[in-house]
Amino acid sequence: MRPELQFLSAAEAVARIPDGATVACSGLVGAGHPEALTVALEARFENESSPRDLTLVYAAGQGDGGSRGLNHLAHSGLLRRVIGGHWNLAPRLGQLALAGDIEAYCFPQGVICQLLREIAAHRPGVFTKVGLDTFIDPVHGGGKLNRNTTEPLVERVQLDGEDWLRFRTFPIHVGLIRATTADPAGNLTMEREAMVGEVLPIAQAARNHGGLVVAQVERISDSPASPHAVRVPGMLVDAVVVAGAGEHEQTFAESFNAAYVEAGKAAAPEPMPFSERKIIARRVLRQIASGSIVNLGIGMPEGVVPVAAEAGRLDEFTLTLESGPIGGTPAGGLSFGCSAHPEAIIDQPAQFDFYDGGGLDVAVLGAVAVDAEGSVNISALGDRFAGVGGFVNISQNARTVIFCCPFRAGGLEVAMESGQMQITSEGRHCKFTAAIPQVAFHGPSARKRGQAVWYVTERAVFRLGENGLDLVECAPGINIEKDICQQMEFRPNITEVTPMPADCFDN
Repeated sequence: MRPELQFLSAAEAVARIPDGATVACSGLVGAGHPEALTVALEARFENESSPRDLTLVYAAGQGDGGSRGLNHLAHSGLLRRVIGGHWNLAPRLGQLALAGDIEAYCFPQGVICQLLREIAAHRPGVFTKVGLDTFIDPVHGGGKLNRNTTEPLVERVQLDGEDWLRFRTFPIHVGLIRATTADPAGNLTMEREAMVGEVLPIAQAARNHGGLVVAQVERISDSPASPHAVRVPGMLVDAVVVAGAGEHEQTFAESFNAAYVEAGKAAAPEPMPFSERKIIARRVLRQIASGSIVNLGIGMPEGVVPVAAEAGRLDEFTLTLESGPIGGTPAGGLSFGCSAHPEAIIDQPAQFDFYDGGGLDVAVLGAVAVDAEGSVNISALGDRFAGVGGFVNISQNARTVIFCCPFRAGGLEVAMESGQMQITSEGRHCKFTAAIPQVAFHGPSARKRGQAVWYVTERAVFRLGENGLDLVECAPGINIEKDICQQMEFRPNITEVTPMPADCFDN
């Protein structure tokens, strides 16, 4: 039966969320998050100690690394369980997980997006190879983040003689989503949103389990929306909430940037100052062939955009983002997931369908630590847990994967003198370690899949070979034994080493 649509305040809407509900929330980094709703839910809990024991489900990290986004929900008692793709932007949630105050799972962002569709359709789960041989594989922990997390939500199964992972479905009771405009019938359009995300499967999943769908919007129109513009039909929506001032910014970094929703040509970004980051970005760029379809991860990979613009190559390949934008110039920071003047914006689950099927020619991703087998940790960061986001989907399925990071972290400084690199301050923390605490990318499996895998730093370039990491390039002025081998916890394979291209070091 079609729900009776109500136009409510945020407080009135969240008052309808019962104890023990499973709540799915939309958004990515600083965009698409229904801030008015999570603020109101936090206020209700602080005032009433209700609702309690919620299960929170989200695909992408949502927050500013401080207090906004999903940080609002980080209260012991409010949450019982969290199933999320990325945790670093909501450190308050991570603190609850590390303290054992909640049950906590980390699953790949793309899998969670697709899982919402399976939940909506009452199918038995997502069957995928994404996550095999990583910490998400039940053989290696099943994505559980603490000892209090015991229920297995993913299992390894065999289909046609091959290993797969099955991520189990469960009911969604509440969907918290965001759009730009609601028409009188509750049809939702997203003309000022920088991404579509996973709003439709969230709404369908909650509706098909007899649950509650609350949509935060910027405004209500007087006339019916164009059918082609509707992203979520009104028949799925129970309540519409018009956000208050400051609670519906396009991203947590920008109130509104028209470039994220309009066709056109983006202005060239400001050139990067010379640093190890620029050296790395330049070397990565040389691995990207014209005509490639590319994904850039958050952090250091973002440097590829300004160096490509500086080199006049930004139009030679198509940049895509897991959130759904295709083409254009990706933004960084708290606007990550948005793209200036994209060619198209598709929904997030569909983007991951493309990625999982091998559609990416090149993925450029960061790395926290790398071991001798070429496996990579990006999630476990000592006293905090970052999570994987779309990393596992993307790294496991791109034809070429380029990991980029400084050779050592923490205080690294380099300079160029007479064409020779000088390490003026060595990094305190080793990046190439004998063992890593969590495997988010499994080197031996990548080798079996036939992926081309590169590891680019400011002083050395490695390639995944038959027996682990092969050192293939070295920066001018760098001593292989002193500046590379002695700064690693394992010895790479060294046969033929060539100089890194000289133009990477132009200051």
